[in-house]
Amino acid sequence: MDLIEEFKSLPTTCVSDVLRGLNNLDPSIKPLKEEYKIAGRAFTVKIPAGDNLGIQRAIKEASQGDILVIDGKGETYRAIAGDFVIGMAQTVGLGGFIVDGVVRDVAEIRELNYPVFCKGSTVAASLKVDPGEINIPISCGGVPVNPGDIIVGDVNGIVIVPQEKAEETLQKAKKKLAKDNARDQKVLGKPEEVYKYIDGVLSKK
Repeated sequence: MDLIEEFKSLPTTCVSDVLRGLNNLDPSIKPLKEEYKIAGRAFTVKIPAGDNLGIQRAIKEASQGDILVIDGKGETYRAIAGDFVIGMAQTVGLGGFIVDGVVRDVAEIRELNYPVFCKGSTVAASLKVDPGEINIPISCGGVPVNPGDIIVGDVNGIVIVPQEKAEETLQKAKKKLAKDNARDQKVLGKPEEVYKYIDGVLSKK
């Protein structure tokens, strides 16, 4: 299993914990379907609010499996994509679509079964005026994102793993998941163990 697939097997909560909660996108950015789970390398996009010309450039330039991470300035009046633009990203094999902004044609996008994470939906169309900037350092959802960073997303939210910390973060997250699973097996379903666990937590305060 390669690094990306290993990250995809982990819950974002574990990845977030080992990064001390410092690299989580704004929690208002959520998947359009709860079952969406993504992991991949960031291909970054910086656009003026409500303009998607730069996104179309990115779809052309990104590699298969890359995840578009779009600094949409938090715009919620104009969509930066509908089902056609999202469908193009899916067609060329991109791994997902994340925007600090909104989309439209939500029912049709859900039918594509392609992972889109956004702030919600609107009816207003995007503009196509400015080519924006692609594959540069950006800020998305209040977090710095660099090209090549690892993106991990699920129903809980999205975590950015700096590429230089990827292997270290992966190993720590795997250990955290194993520890959490062992705790669950020991405590849950056993009232006496619940009380012992809580007593242990309280004694440390």
